[in-house]
Amino acid sequence: MTADIVTYEQRGKIALIGINRPDKRNAINAAVLEGLSAAATRAAQEARAAVLFGHGSNFSAGLDLAWLAERARPGAPYIPPLDGSPWHQAFNLISRGPTPFVSALHGPVIGGGLELACATHIRVASDKAVFGLPEGQRGIFVGGGGTVWVQRVLGYATMADMMLTGRLLNAEEAKQARVMQYLVPAGTEQDKAIELAEKIAENTPLTNWRITNVLPRMNDLSHDDGLFMEWLNTNMVRSPETVGRLETFLSGNARLNVEGAGGGEQN
Repeated sequence: MTADIVTYEQRGKIALIGINRPDKRNAINAAVLEGLSAAATRAAQEARAAVLFGHGSNFSAGLDLAWLAERARPGAPYIPPLDGSPWHQAFNLISRGPTPFVSALHGPVIGGGLELACATHIRVASDKAVFGLPEGQRGIFVGGGGTVWVQRVLGYATMADMMLTGRLLNAEEAKQARVMQYLVPAGTEQDKAIELAEKIAENTPLTNWRITNVLPRMNDLSHDDGLFMEWLNTNMVRSPETVGRLETFLSGNARLNVEGAGGGEQN
């Protein structure tokens, strides 16, 4: 990857992927997008789940404005994308690839950083994290898929408020807005993300793929089409791993941990 601007570490069944521009607050430019695409592609081949994080004191402060200014200067050459937006390509590999992604969020999660976070499937945030969409104050518009990923997480009203007014959400406000599913003490967000990814990695790959790819698409369908899609997926040929798990359960050897019920287990 480009000068380790995105790091990759394999740990058992999970991949640890880190944006590594701490001196630039992990601002996103072409090299970061290229690195994220490469990392997501590699994780699809090697891992059953992935953790996305930022090196240093930020997850990501968003778009690299110096990179944008250089591209926007008079006389700068126009380089047309070959297959659409490189942001959309990279984030789609995360959102709609075969690998479930858990993001560990800390420090500023701003603009493109929030768009990237919302492209992941589960978000764990530090109680010191801050979230914002300052594009309106920069004279630009979201371009990293935020109209889809962020709006589907936050809803129009909250996203419009953040963009129109420049409002920043602290961690508690962001939790109420459903930005993250887990809010943890500062410094523990990556450990929690790894814990969750390890649990996810124990699922069958086909089940994880249905959750990350089929389920969000069903949300966009009509009532009847959604139920039909569910029926199709329920009646697909089951993998040998699924059959083995069902047989284990029916034999009485599987134990289900029931959280919130005294920590007990049942067959």
